[in-house]
Amino acid sequence: MEERFILIRDRIAEIENENVLTGDLVGAFRDMAHFIMDAFAYYDEIKERGVLTRTEYEKWQDRLFYFEDPKNYDNSFLCPKYAVEKLGDDGRLLAALFADMQSLRIWAAEKNEDMITIFAELFVQIYCCYSADSEADPRGAYEGALDAFRSFYYDYMDDFCNMAVVSQVRPATGVVGDILKNADLNDTTYLYRYGIHVGENELSMAEFLNAMSEDEIEKMARTYTEGYRIGFDNTGKDIGIKEVVGIHYPIGFERMVRAAIRQFNEIGLDASVIREPFLSFMGRGKGKQGCYTTSLNKQFEYDHKDDKSLYYDKAYVERRLECLDTAFSHNADMAKKYGGPAVIEVFGESRFDPKNDEANTRLSEKQQHLDVHDKSRASEITYTYIPGEERSFTIISYPLPCIGDNFDEIFKKVVEINTLDYVLYRDMQQRIIDVLDRGYQVRVHGSGENRTDIVVKLHELTDPKRQTNFENCVADVNIPVGEVFTSPVLEGTQGVLNVSFVYLGDYTFKDLQLTFKDGMVTDYTCSNFEKEEENRRFIEDNILFHHESLPIGEFAIGTNTTAYRAGRDLGISDRYPILIAEKTGPHFAVGDTCYSREEDVVTKNPDGKEIVARDNSVSILRKSDNPEKAYFNCHTDITIPFAELGYITVDMPDGTSEDIIRDGRFVVPGTEPLNIPLDE
Repeated sequence: MEERFILIRDRIAEIENENVLTGDLVGAFRDMAHFIMDAFAYYDEIKERGVLTRTEYEKWQDRLFYFEDPKNYDNSFLCPKYAVEKLGDDGRLLAALFADMQSLRIWAAEKNEDMITIFAELFVQIYCCYSADSEADPRGAYEGALDAFRSFYYDYMDDFCNMAVVSQVRPATGVVGDILKNADLNDTTYLYRYGIHVGENELSMAEFLNAMSEDEIEKMARTYTEGYRIGFDNTGKDIGIKEVVGIHYPIGFERMVRAAIRQFNEIGLDASVIREPFLSFMGRGKGKQGCYTTSLNKQFEYDHKDDKSLYYDKAYVERRLECLDTAFSHNADMAKKYGGPAVIEVFGESRFDPKNDEANTRLSEKQQHLDVHDKSRASEITYTYIPGEERSFTIISYPLPCIGDNFDEIFKKVVEINTLDYVLYRDMQQRIIDVLDRGYQVRVHGSGENRTDIVVKLHELTDPKRQTNFENCVADVNIPVGEVFTSPVLEGTQGVLNVSFVYLGDYTFKDLQLTFKDGMVTDYTCSNFEKEEENRRFIEDNILFHHESLPIGEFAIGTNTTAYRAGRDLGISDRYPILIAEKTGPHFAVGDTCYSREEDVVTKNPDGKEIVARDNSVSILRKSDNPEKAYFNCHTDITIPFAELGYITVDMPDGTSEDIIRDGRFVVPGTEPLNIPLDE
């Protein structure tokens, strides 16, 4: 590999000055060659010196993120629209190649010479397809380059899968591990060591946390770690057999994360950390996870989210699944000891309205079906080695400095929301559940211009003294406190769900409407784009995730009116992540149930009653001859805000009904404190 590294570096240095190509191909390959040589030079400095000065890091960041920077992106060959305008279909392929070459920034930061080498070799191989040396290839330059791209991921998939599994189930090492264990967090220069873009959010967040007292940091971390521990306790799972917790966090939060790792160590857990997806086959642009940063250019991520369509076929999927299974089998001992993820997510960025362009890569209909199969089978493999009935999770959310000038006030309010009185909410929510458990269906109706009109069918309780339909969700795995939820009976659940505005993942949906029959999505629309075809495709890509339909996996009533009121008073309702937004009104989730792959694990509420609504007529297919049809590997919550809600009424078997909410206010006796934030 050392010899290959030297040879490929010398070859790329020559490409910068060669004149064997014509037209705009010259510019495309020279830009890529220049970027790769910068990555080599950055690697040299990191390898020789280890840590650079703040000024040096900033200069390198300007160079290595030049093409992704919004100021330069639209007129670069990294942008599919520009590349296709200049080069046709070749431009689409080369833009995807350029996007994957951006990974060299991370490989250099990690001093991973092997990965730098193989990606540089891929670039040269594709360059040769277009150079004079390849004119004899009867397939033509494009087909040769496409085959090289496809073969690269096919050939090296075992390495990629093993790296992914190791980083998931084994304690963090490399740059990330060293930062979390050893870096001087008082000097925010450490942020640049990750190899990912450092912006004002990351710098300001790190400085903000550095100004907090040790006691404040410990309390924030304790809320997070205790939520994880309680998640095991509440479901009767043995945390003592686990050795690793998977920490997901935004860079800038290292001080809290370091405190959390100490607290996890106290209960016998070390921390693993995965990297944010940064390659086409990883799912780049399809959501933040792992150790991540706020986006420098969301349009870049959106444009390149389906780049794998260039090489995605049945043979590739079979190869990937085989390598994934092999990687897990080689790490089976640690996979068994992996306890699940502990997630810190952030919110506050400005709304992003993506621009569609025909130049962007897209999965074909055949590839979409293949993608569904791929994800389903990958989940099955993962759950084979990391049994769902033995693991748990927790998730908590905090605002980013970019949320507004009153960031300090907003942050303090979110900390308050994350630590609301567990007992008070538990008791009020139990009163709501007591009413719901007497009914056979629930009707949810919007108010004003909201067109929601939906009936939710509930499971029959054969022993009401010992059984319940709804989980009393307090602040453990799902922070903050504030919802009761169930998995509805699909048959008989039908109607229209409508919200004027909702933020799902990285995207805003305007006037979103889903229609259901027997619990399944039958129609859908929104008003994001002028063309209805684009609106439907937007939903298919980001809510249905290429499934022809999805069931209602969850119906819930959010009770966190404090969060709802704070959102309105502070002007941040439209910035709330799903984690908080779902607690601020009734919501429906499309996709798998909340008990996905754990339906047979007995789950009880604090009052001791067993939650029986863990299955529906789709998830139960896991016990049929077609178990692959039981799961969709997605779960998207869509919340109706109190201001758009008319009523939630429970229909009783005797023909009467009883309100949970009427005119946007809770009316169940004993829940009056929930209305205080709404009425003040």
